[in-house]
Amino acid sequence: MPLQNRVAPNGEILADPARGTLMGNRGGALHVAGKTLGARRWVSRQWICCVTEFRGRRREVMSPGRYTELFFLDEPTALAAGHRPCFECRRADALRFAEAWSRAHGLQTNARAAEIDQALHSQRIDLHGKKQLRPYDYADLPAGTCVHDSATDCCYLILADCLLPWSFAGYGSPLVRPRHGTVFALTPAGIIGALKCGYAPKLHESARISG
Repeated sequence: MPLQNRVAPNGEILADPARGTLMGNRGGALHVAGKTLGARRWVSRQWICCVTEFRGRRREVMSPGRYTELFFLDEPTALAAGHRPCFECRRADALRFAEAWSRAHGLQTNARAAEIDQALHSQRIDLHGKKQLRPYDYADLPAGTCVHDSATDCCYLILADCLLPWSFAGYGSPLVRPRHGTVFALTPAGIIGALKCGYAPKLHESARISG
């Protein structure tokens, strides 16, 4: 029985047997006894995205009193859910992200993790604790953005001129990306800005736009 620790682009934490390529957390323990999730879906504003192996550290998933390990298909999935690169295990990526974030926001120096976390939390969660969705024109969204199609109730990754259908197991066959038209972005606005300013997220091996 898979644990409920796989994160979708819309931020939901579900149970799925597929393995992710990245791990992360939301600042503390979301699980209760029996390795099941409790009611809360975050502990702090510090939502991070980490590598699955770092300096030989070993953890038992969902240990009592420890933070809840969450898993993502890839980085665009984590970014869409509102997570940012970890400044410890992914320091080089985190610095690249902070630099792109700062350019997008017109800052003179690289933003600190706490500044990014505060801004992101206001963009990923609404007043009712639900995922925020914002309308964009397709033409205004950079590669690496995840979007939701209300007609099909599916999530897609934007990559070049294609839309890649998302699933926990990987991406499906590419579809033609509309040149214009309104779509709801799952990826928070601040992260979209960082993507526009050159941050290149790590993609799952299935993220291909040609055979």
